[in-house]
Amino acid sequence: MSGVPASAAGGAGRAQLRGGPVGAPVTSQAGLWNIANILTMVRLLLVPGFVLLMLHNGGYDPAWRSFAWAAFGIAMITDLFDGHLARRYNLVTDFGKIADPIADKAIMGAALICLSALGDLPWWVTGVILFREIGITLMRFWVIKQAVIPASRGGKLKTLAQGTAVGMYILALTGPLATLRFWVMAVAVVLTVVTGLDYVRQAVVLRRAGPAAGRGRASGALQR
Repeated sequence: MSGVPASAAGGAGRAQLRGGPVGAPVTSQAGLWNIANILTMVRLLLVPGFVLLMLHNGGYDPAWRSFAWAAFGIAMITDLFDGHLARRYNLVTDFGKIADPIADKAIMGAALICLSALGDLPWWVTGVILFREIGITLMRFWVIKQAVIPASRGGKLKTLAQGTAVGMYILALTGPLATLRFWVMAVAVVLTVVTGLDYVRQAVVLRRAGPAAGRGRASGALQR
């Protein structure tokens, strides 16, 4: 006999099976149907609805453009809350990790492509933003073994600028407001490029540090 109560031994075994230290509390992953994931699903479902509203009646009806703006706004609001809720209340799931960035890129990409197809936004602007967003997402996977690149303050400002600019373009604005939205989009494009280059720099540093760190660990193991 080991002198360890059976319940404690069982708990230690379960902790070890889950990869945690002996004696650590056993935590279970949040279920799929939680508020954070539901908000992400709502955002995904809003994408086709947004496109239909945006292109209805030729895509130039101010009333339908207002409805499309409302759908886009709801999607942006859910984007603000789902990640925050998941982290704060321990609702992070594998589904959320995959679906959340897909939903973000889907609603923004749909809005940009619709605007360019209607002639409201130059295609090069859509190309720059989508190239950056898709490229950075792929780059995060490229360095995922080394570290996770966190969202920077500049990245958050970029997201805010993009959402504001695209929302203004969705609405049928005229006069001074139409001029203002041009400058807001210009700021969004600049932030998109600058923050994208910063992410590339971080990714390259992490990739270079990865093999060096691995050699350092191996050397330390041999010395011990």
